[in-house]
Amino acid sequence: MGVLYGAAIRARRMLYQRGLLRSQRISAPVISVGNLTTGGTGKTPLVESIARIVAAEGKRVCILTRGYGRKDPRQRVVVSDGKALLADAIDAGDEPRLLAENLLGFAAVVSDPDRVSAAIWASKNFASEVFILDDGFQHLKIARDLNILVVDATNPWGGGQLLPRGRLREPLNGMQRADSIVITHADQATDIGSLKVKIAELAGAKPVITSRVRTKGLRPIQQATAIADAPAGPLGAFCGLGNPDSFFAHLKLDGHSICFSRKFPDHHIYQQSEVDQLVSEARINGAQMLLTTAKDAVKLRTLRFDMPCYALDIELSFGEEAELRQIVQSAASPESHPA
Repeated sequence: MGVLYGAAIRARRMLYQRGLLRSQRISAPVISVGNLTTGGTGKTPLVESIARIVAAEGKRVCILTRGYGRKDPRQRVVVSDGKALLADAIDAGDEPRLLAENLLGFAAVVSDPDRVSAAIWASKNFASEVFILDDGFQHLKIARDLNILVVDATNPWGGGQLLPRGRLREPLNGMQRADSIVITHADQATDIGSLKVKIAELAGAKPVITSRVRTKGLRPIQQATAIADAPAGPLGAFCGLGNPDSFFAHLKLDGHSICFSRKFPDHHIYQQSEVDQLVSEARINGAQMLLTTAKDAVKLRTLRFDMPCYALDIELSFGEEAELRQIVQSAASPESHPA
């Protein structure tokens, strides 16, 4: 299956390279954020960071996303117009809803599998000036002014095999299409230097930015703002992520004592029975509270917890922040966008 998948991916890329399939250019700059591997690389907080950089320049930003895990993936859902939240996580997808909440007042968010059509619609209805293409590295249908590739330092090459055997979406030589590479979870890796050398071999001389997750605070899952303090003591941690181990590792780096952990599939939709079982297992293992991700929290607010449950609010910090800011601002400039 991996051989057939790889052949299909290479054939599609070749059609675009030879001009038999064309990437459509729209009237505003497009910044793409994507990866070579499936799930869990840290794209969502990077998309948020980039949106904030562009919005700080006074530009109207719109995030275009497919919206994985939502009820009807074929429909266009306006998650936020930048001023108000317009769709929940079930209809929008968990990551689009989280982006919409975190970027209220900074960026609109639209879930649509057809990003070209969504961009044209947002240009007319929101007067969007810059588009950020979430998970767009393989979405060749839309032309982009900046192609940012995310590489997870904890599992950079997805096991070295294409789907379905491994986690690679395309062969590693696809990295050559990247304009810039952002390494995520750099604080959880032991040899960033060797990883940078390998990236240079695969992608060429491209800017490489390192990043790490930084905790902003904890908050009860029913609240939208972070608080400084939470109950002390051992905790139970759970999440539905593409890379759950990175979440647990971050909690340990933050000094939390984890006495119980549970992994769910990426984009998991929780049921009350699962929450009740979580609480029961956490208590048996001595936990005094539960802790999950902000991405999971947007799907948990209607459920009952018979134990304090908190969400971890995070942001990215960058080793080369000034360089990233310059790269993004340059791509978002109308002067750099071909007519």
